[in-house]
Amino acid sequence: MADPDDSLWLNDEQQRIWRKWLLATARVDYYLDQDLRRHGLDLAEYEILVVLSESENRRCRMSELAELVHQSRSRLTHAVSRMEKSGWVERCAAPDDRRGVMAILTDRGYKLLEEAAPNHVAAVRRILVDAADPEDFKAMGRVMEAILSVED
Repeated sequence: MADPDDSLWLNDEQQRIWRKWLLATARVDYYLDQDLRRHGLDLAEYEILVVLSESENRRCRMSELAELVHQSRSRLTHAVSRMEKSGWVERCAAPDDRRGVMAILTDRGYKLLEEAAPNHVAAVRRILVDAADPEDFKAMGRVMEAILSVED
């Protein structure tokens, strides 16, 4: 009879795939982060610029922005402070709630995003899209959907 605790452990193949997942995601993040350095950005800052550029009037409540870029509010506050010093974003009180704070993408930040985006897309293609067989890439998309559908 099988030990009931055996189902908790990954088999050898699952363990190999899991470790490759960890290494690959770290490598993709590092590669993209390093590539953005030529623009004076890191990957987290780039993601903030993208989300703000896609938001209505290029502005977003900080609490919502934290969720959209998958950062803690504290980490986002530090990142936005740095970006504000560079002139890429501004902060102001939310018009409908004086306690709320809005992050606003400045024209300077938008220009930086326009300059960085083509290189970033090319880097995403090099490290991820073109590195995979098209069918494997589609399968990866299905895996990502399954992961995102798992309830907390």
